[in-house]
Amino acid sequence: MDKRLRRTKGYLAFAVGICLTVWICVLVANSQDARIRSNFQRDADKVANDTRVRLQTYFDMLISIKGLFAVNETVTRGQFARFVQELNLAERYPGFLAIQFVRQVPAGALPAFTDAVRRDSSRHPGGYPGFTVHPAVDGPEHQVIEYVEPMAGNESTFGFDLAALPAQLAAVQAARDSGGIVATEPIKLIQDKGRSAGAGFVARTPVYRPNMPLDTVEQRRAAFVGALAIVFRMQNLMDEVIDPAQSGHMTVKVIDVGDGAGRVMFDSAMPTFDMLPRLGWTQTIDVQPRNWVMSFGAVAGSRYGRDVTIVMLVAMAGTIISALVAALINASDRSRSLASRLKVTLDQQRASLVEVEKQKAKVEAAHGDLSAALETLKQAQSKLITSEKMASLGALVAGIAHELNTPIGNSLLTSTALSDMADEFERKYKEGGLKRSALEAHLADTRMACTIMTNSLRRAGDLITSFKQVAVDQTSDKRRRFDVCKVVHDTVAAFSAQFKRANCEARVEVCELLEMDSYPGSLGQVLSNLINNALLHAFEGRSEGRIVIGVRPADGDQVLIEFSDNGVGMAARVIHQVFDPFFTTKMGQGGTGLGMNIVYNIVTGMLGGIVELDSEPGQGTTVTIKVPVEAPVRPAPTTAAQVSPDETLRQS
Repeated sequence: MDKRLRRTKGYLAFAVGICLTVWICVLVANSQDARIRSNFQRDADKVANDTRVRLQTYFDMLISIKGLFAVNETVTRGQFARFVQELNLAERYPGFLAIQFVRQVPAGALPAFTDAVRRDSSRHPGGYPGFTVHPAVDGPEHQVIEYVEPMAGNESTFGFDLAALPAQLAAVQAARDSGGIVATEPIKLIQDKGRSAGAGFVARTPVYRPNMPLDTVEQRRAAFVGALAIVFRMQNLMDEVIDPAQSGHMTVKVIDVGDGAGRVMFDSAMPTFDMLPRLGWTQTIDVQPRNWVMSFGAVAGSRYGRDVTIVMLVAMAGTIISALVAALINASDRSRSLASRLKVTLDQQRASLVEVEKQKAKVEAAHGDLSAALETLKQAQSKLITSEKMASLGALVAGIAHELNTPIGNSLLTSTALSDMADEFERKYKEGGLKRSALEAHLADTRMACTIMTNSLRRAGDLITSFKQVAVDQTSDKRRRFDVCKVVHDTVAAFSAQFKRANCEARVEVCELLEMDSYPGSLGQVLSNLINNALLHAFEGRSEGRIVIGVRPADGDQVLIEFSDNGVGMAARVIHQVFDPFFTTKMGQGGTGLGMNIVYNIVTGMLGGIVELDSEPGQGTTVTIKVPVEAPVRPAPTTAAQVSPDETLRQS
């Protein structure tokens, strides 16, 4: 009995699940229909709005050309052509066929008008000797197409008298009397005579003589000169508006209902299209003084068709879920064992959570140890950087001392010799045997000795001045205005002894007078580290070398410093790690691994610039530094206790 009851419940659950599945499938299908209708209406609205915007754009262009006639009553054919060409309509808006100027010519002035057009050479040097007004029409006034742009493809309209076409004449007169833009009814264009090209229409705006009243119809008729017209073929206009990607999925029909009787102007439907009757949309466009009705239809296909796959998947999923629910109910006798296993699993999860808490405590303890280690590492790094700076300054002291030894020794030796010559001169003077030649020789020797001492002491003074500036700058971070080239020359001069020992030539090229508002000590430290690094690594195994330092202004108030050598270069692995702290290829041989790291930190931090390195094995190394002329404002220093371990890692 219980088994039969369980089966009944299972069948009932399966039936309910199937009913729910059918209901969900209907909801999905309705949702797809709503989305398709929304997409279709959006696409139709876009085409209708694009048509309005494009027509308004063309009409605005017509008004702009009308402004040309408003400021110049005698617009020539050449001026008209150049103005239209400058608008570049053929490329920007290719949906029109031509822009025309229709001139009103009284019947009595027609011969003179024809002769003037034939002799008009403003556009072509030879004029238009074959020009005639056609077709011949009797009447008091003629509306002749005088200017046409572009002429190519529109030759048949040149000289055409619109008085021969009642609909066209009525449109010109309506524009003349209203003073606004007037569009014609659907017409067969003059250009399309003899071929099937679909309907077209023409929009015209009147041109009046300047400085004449236009308040009444009679005044506008008296001031009327002619009309500007823009000619459209509906196929071209709609091809410009309709996205090619939509042309195979949507049909567009344009009907002119301006005079009450609908006339089809454009229809993109094809006999082979499989239309969807449930989708349709209509929009009305005001094309003064007419109305266009745009009807949109949907073509069966991927864009507006239902996605049967989703409905099938929902049906399959619902069927499977219903079957699973029924099977679950029929397997309810295993619920107790399942509950028991679930309890065991929960106990295991609780045990796992306890273990996770223990591991979390260990991780937090390890994190604390790591934070302390990072703090210690930061302090050690700071001490090493200070030691590196002082070691660099010590090397400068040793080099300067070596350089001072020569000029000071020369001065001492010369002064001793001068003293001996003075004693000898005094002895001869007392003996009374002093001759003129001896006096002249003594004076010459004294002058030479003074010259030698002066040059030697001047050299020593220059070395001491350079060293004082470099030493003061490198032991302080004082910001001041300074000449970059002088800092470079002073730094290079301080390393003259090291250059001699290494048989290395150092040149400063393209160094112009260039002032900076920055930190000369930090800049000197960067140059010192680059020189030390080059002397230590670049010329290993070579008897001589060359270092070139170039300084010049760069774009955007920047200073570009190029430091290059012709040494052994670097491998790709070394380039990748050269700015890392404690990385050196001379560990235990004079290298600390902090020189290039200090360069990177100073340039990118204190000086606010960038540093790049380019090198290949055997091709030397070039370090390019670009820093602003005015260094950024340095923030207040942060104590070690205020820096988090993560921030310390980022700074490293």
